[in-house]
Amino acid sequence: MTLARTLASFGVHCLLAERNPTTTRHPKMDITNGRSMELFRRLGLADKLRAVAVPEENCFDISWITSLARDKGGRELHRFRYPSVAEKRAEIRNRNDGTQPREPAMRVSQVIIEPVLQNAVVNHPFVEARWGVAFEDFVQDGEGVTATLRDSKTGIVEQVRCDYLAGCDGGSSVVRERLGIALDGRAAVAHRYMIHFQSDARELLQAFGVAWHYQTDKGTLIAQDDKDTWTLQTRPPPGGESDGIDPNPILDAWAGRTFPRKILVANPWFTHLLLADRYGQGRVFLAGDAAHQYIPTGGYGMNTGIGDAIDLGWKLAATVRGVASPALLASYERERRPVGLRNRAASGRHTDVRIKIAELYQKERDPDALARGIAALGNAENESWGIEFGYRYDGVEGDPLVYEPTTAPGARLPSTFLHDGSALYDRLGPWFTLLRFGDADPSSLIDAAPAPLETVIVDDPAVAPIYEAKLVLVRPDTHVAWRGNACPDGAAVWRRILNGELG
Repeated sequence: MTLARTLASFGVHCLLAERNPTTTRHPKMDITNGRSMELFRRLGLADKLRAVAVPEENCFDISWITSLARDKGGRELHRFRYPSVAEKRAEIRNRNDGTQPREPAMRVSQVIIEPVLQNAVVNHPFVEARWGVAFEDFVQDGEGVTATLRDSKTGIVEQVRCDYLAGCDGGSSVVRERLGIALDGRAAVAHRYMIHFQSDARELLQAFGVAWHYQTDKGTLIAQDDKDTWTLQTRPPPGGESDGIDPNPILDAWAGRTFPRKILVANPWFTHLLLADRYGQGRVFLAGDAAHQYIPTGGYGMNTGIGDAIDLGWKLAATVRGVASPALLASYERERRPVGLRNRAASGRHTDVRIKIAELYQKERDPDALARGIAALGNAENESWGIEFGYRYDGVEGDPLVYEPTTAPGARLPSTFLHDGSALYDRLGPWFTLLRFGDADPSSLIDAAPAPLETVIVDDPAVAPIYEAKLVLVRPDTHVAWRGNACPDGAAVWRRILNGELG
């Protein structure tokens, strides 16, 4: 849906085929990170998503506990405290040094996100969105792709001709299988059990106050809305048949006592650390879970997929509209697969920390010592700003924990506010944007531009040093394409960029 919306924003017609009759019922994701929210803002969706999310005054705290049942000795061991959206907005404004995102992260389940995205594509003049239509096969040639679709209700088979095909079809991707692309890494790393439920028993489920996650060595309780909807991610009981598990005793045991609730969804599942060997072939591409599957620690699954969709989307649009040659599309894998690899490694590291904490629970009988051990191991899975904002397309690997603002070609453009109070990100055009600082002559780049180009004069000496050059050319995905203090040959710069190279 994000890819369809991206293509539509550039005036490119597309068809979206989804085999399920509606959006997901499974709460597969519960945070949309700040980088994804920046990208959703550019698609005009940030406010719509926030309208259905957890209230902006609510925190992102992670709390490690012994049990929720305080009347039976349950206690909070250590709380990692993180600001609410409202508090983060104030921090972003007050710390205008390029280190901050344009948008704070957002707490919301994928169950809630997907209907908003669906509304953004259904009835859009450039999107033909079909739910209940399964993709079954494709054949590609030098001129395009013929996709085979089947109506899930009627069984009617249809063949559709398209210029390009994007497989955003999940971990069991038919597109990936038809391309013969293998997955590298570890499958079935752990067996997990998910219980999604509703309950008003906040005196228990918020025993130590509002928290995004309550965690023990046995699992994590996720507050989906801080009101009445929750998800427990835990282990299935040993020796139990997957289809015959009763979730109720599992919930009671984890919480420390019984409480009223309504089970919405409960099912076993496996975690994976997998990455596709390739992100496509010819006119066919992979994005999202079809290309990578992670353990949820760090929240990199959907968020990495959003980055895939934006990168692939603008490049497909530029190619289809004749702005760029097909060589630009080859840069999709070259840019996004290293990000997928880096995020897979980060997810694995975060899981290792959780394993170490679980071992502490088993070994350490002194609660105070256990609390100190948890604090010492830290919570990098929710503090890896270098992973979220510092990924670059020039091969440079930065600190996973720290985002260092830079305009090196391939890096995300630093976000700042200008002296008139406006956000620089909000001044960027939908296609390419040329930022001009000082007295540099931009005419060579403007005159040679084969793509739509917005020019923004930044007359703000307070933020100019953050951008490291007098001319900064920004791509539609807000990554830097080129920078310099002068540009004698704009045509050469554009040639490189639209062939998928960095300036």
